[in-house]
Amino acid sequence: MTTKQTYLLAILLTGCVQLLQAQDLKLWYNKPAEKWTDALPLGNGRIGTMVFGGVNEDRIQLNEETLWTDGPRDYNKPGSWHYLDTIRQLLFAGKQREAEAIAGEHFMGLKSEEGKKEAWLQKIKSGKGLTGNPAAEKYNDSKWGWLQVPAYDGWESVGQEGLDGAIWLRTYFTLPPDWQGKDLVLDLNRIRDEDETYVNGVLVGSQKNTEARRYVIPAKVLHAGKNSIAIQVLNFFDKGGVAGYKDTTKHIGVYPKGNEQAKLSLNGKWKFFIQDDEPPAAGTYQASYQPFSDIWLRFNTTNITNYRRELDISTAIATTSYTDGEVQYKREYLVSQPQQVFVVQLTASKTGHINFEVALTSVHKKYTLKQIDPFTQELNLQVKHGSLKGVSHIRVRTKNGSIRFTSTGITVNKADEATVYITAATNYKNYKDVSANAVAISKKQLQSAVALSYAQIKQAHIKEYQQYFNTFSISFGKGDEHLPTDERLQKFATANDPAFAALYAQYGRYLLIAASRPGTRPANLQGIWNDLQTPPWGSKYTTNINLEMNYWPAELLNLSPLHEPLFSMIKELSVTGAATAKAYYNAPGWVLHHNTDLWRGTAAINHPNHGIWVTGGAWLCQHLWERYLFTKDKNFLQTQAYPLMKQAALFFNAFLITDPVTGYLISTPSNSPEQGGLVAGPTMDHQIIRGLFDNVIQAAAILNTDEALRTELAEKYKRIAPNTIGKYGQLQEWMKDVDDTTNKHRHVSHLWGVYPGNEINWDHTPDMMKAAHQSLLYRGDEATGWSLGWKINLWARFKDGDHTYRLIKMLLSPAKGGAGSYVNLFDAHPPFQIDGNFGGAAGIAEMLLQSHAGYLDILPALPAAIPQGSVKGLCARGGFEVSMQWNNGQLQQLQVLSKSGEPLVLKYGNKETKLNTLKNKTYTFNAALQVQ
Repeated sequence: MTTKQTYLLAILLTGCVQLLQAQDLKLWYNKPAEKWTDALPLGNGRIGTMVFGGVNEDRIQLNEETLWTDGPRDYNKPGSWHYLDTIRQLLFAGKQREAEAIAGEHFMGLKSEEGKKEAWLQKIKSGKGLTGNPAAEKYNDSKWGWLQVPAYDGWESVGQEGLDGAIWLRTYFTLPPDWQGKDLVLDLNRIRDEDETYVNGVLVGSQKNTEARRYVIPAKVLHAGKNSIAIQVLNFFDKGGVAGYKDTTKHIGVYPKGNEQAKLSLNGKWKFFIQDDEPPAAGTYQASYQPFSDIWLRFNTTNITNYRRELDISTAIATTSYTDGEVQYKREYLVSQPQQVFVVQLTASKTGHINFEVALTSVHKKYTLKQIDPFTQELNLQVKHGSLKGVSHIRVRTKNGSIRFTSTGITVNKADEATVYITAATNYKNYKDVSANAVAISKKQLQSAVALSYAQIKQAHIKEYQQYFNTFSISFGKGDEHLPTDERLQKFATANDPAFAALYAQYGRYLLIAASRPGTRPANLQGIWNDLQTPPWGSKYTTNINLEMNYWPAELLNLSPLHEPLFSMIKELSVTGAATAKAYYNAPGWVLHHNTDLWRGTAAINHPNHGIWVTGGAWLCQHLWERYLFTKDKNFLQTQAYPLMKQAALFFNAFLITDPVTGYLISTPSNSPEQGGLVAGPTMDHQIIRGLFDNVIQAAAILNTDEALRTELAEKYKRIAPNTIGKYGQLQEWMKDVDDTTNKHRHVSHLWGVYPGNEINWDHTPDMMKAAHQSLLYRGDEATGWSLGWKINLWARFKDGDHTYRLIKMLLSPAKGGAGSYVNLFDAHPPFQIDGNFGGAAGIAEMLLQSHAGYLDILPALPAAIPQGSVKGLCARGGFEVSMQWNNGQLQQLQVLSKSGEPLVLKYGNKETKLNTLKNKTYTFNAALQVQ
């Protein structure tokens, strides 16, 4: 390197260090969290916590990644492949409904074991647990509790988390005088799951489904004055109760038949009584991720000022601070990966002023607490209808002061400072084995942690965390850092605050580090954060985009080691998926449908109109290949990636079938997620399968192996049904030209070949790229949170920076019943799904650098809203790491580290440079792409 090059490199590095130091890397607020989605997330890949930062009561909700429902079992229905040809022939004949009926009966996965429902129902109907008849008009319900009705997200969302069983609800309404003598309609809309509904003791309706309830109340049942409504609800699993309407502006109520405009609202507090909350187990296709426990810190505060809570994503430490009278108080929270413990450190500006109680609870009905020693408490829990048990230990250590146990927790008085240690473990060993000793594991973690001071734990925590976080920095200039994050979010849509987008990109990296350390399970639909026993979609792994989107930032944003949990999962899925391939398709290799869980289920779930989607495994294999492209790690390709990719390709080599109309090889039965029903030949499948075949062919050539397979796959690749442009100039989603230009569905599955695939691009397939662009215009911008994340990346690939940034503003807008971001910047589907955070972070980087078309494209989609900025540590395919600065929308300087010595092709606007590189050498370029 010349003296000039050394000088320029020093300037660039100094500038990047200064920008990293100056970058806004904090989420902060001037009030405690009210809701779970206001709280701040911490995690070490295994343990996740949500910190509320309350003043008199601080809740910390805790998760452990392996606490799920169900247990090891077989998900596959033997011999299902005998129905494969029948389903295909029905689809070829255009008989979709008949094909779905056969598939629903014979081609879905097995559910978990059902309990004895009929025996339980007989006990409920006989009045078990009741005194008197709660349906009776004059029944005395004065000792019952109160419950908000309706609750669209279930009674779990209004204070009855984990409740299933037989529950009675009662309310009253006064009959208007002019309604006397008229039949009324009782409009309850949806009830989950079964009900018997009584008015004045008379049964007026009963249904055993979740369809709308509009029961007619005969005039003879009613009388002047107050009339009673009593509903017995039977709920076996998931959300329960009177759901009412998703649109909360529509109320449940009663009205005269034919005059809904006169509806008398029944929204409000109803009396409720739990008759029996131990229903038999309901069979489920797959397991649900579970909350673990809650930690409660309770204080006596009087005169609070200067309140602040924050999350510093440069250190992964949350802080709550405030002044009470003349004393300044501070709590620091972190989840240590080296010590595998959650720690809270409490300090005050004056000695002897730390006074609080700490308590452990759990939402699981079966949990117990016991004292281990004068400073330690143990929590044990059992998952309902599952094989997993959890153990947590909490210990308090103080500087001076006293510690004592009470009936509600551990109390600290007049300490100078205090440290609270919390561990968590389960009996999960792997997806086939639940024989781990959770008590021993938790105790070992605790002993390791308490042997160190808080300062030592904090130092080790920061060092371990920053080995990942500090590989990358990004700055879009100064912004509204002076505003609390919730106010900044509210203002962003109309503000000139591009720095907020840079913070969001770093927050996405933070969340991935927190949810996916090497040696842990991969991030699920909610990362590792969940407070519900019946979370949305089970908080599992949806593989028709959501799981994959979680890892879009991994290679690009310099977090390659965090990809490893996904690769470990793929290896396990290849085992369970091989059994599914044999049972359902009589095929070699392995297959994964559109969902999986902790136990690595791979069979189809829910319903054939969306559950029988066969390319989940093939899409996951794209991540193996991308890891190789970004790192050029041949050993990884040979020992990990290629064997899994090859087996996935062998499945599709056997699975593809000739379409009798076109003669192409097609994928069937399958879906275009999650619309259109069961079909033959969805475009997305063909794009993914072509991508898999091409990657396997290239990998085998690199490894100089499997020549015959390469030849066979190359021949079949040419015969797979191609992408097709339809009558509206759009890229067709199906083989038939049936796309609807008014369809605004959240999935844009047929654009997979644009992103995250690469077969459709401006360089090699411009006409197809234009058709894909037209499809996205028709689909529109409005979407769920994760769909916005996908569209952001697509618009970046279309090289429309301003449109890309428009969607970033939509993603970073307050979630008020729709898509956007919650107060803590969690992505709103709604409800919360973490994939939008990761998709958005990747999309911000995709505006700055693209490398999918065989060259490094510099600032390909830079929006006018980000005229100046810098980035350091952005990764590209070919084994390159890029740092650059730009001003007034123009590149100023570029630095490329060649980590593998591959040839380098650079493009910036109409400029292009080609260069042979040396391994581990850094090259500096000016705005004209001239080497400096």
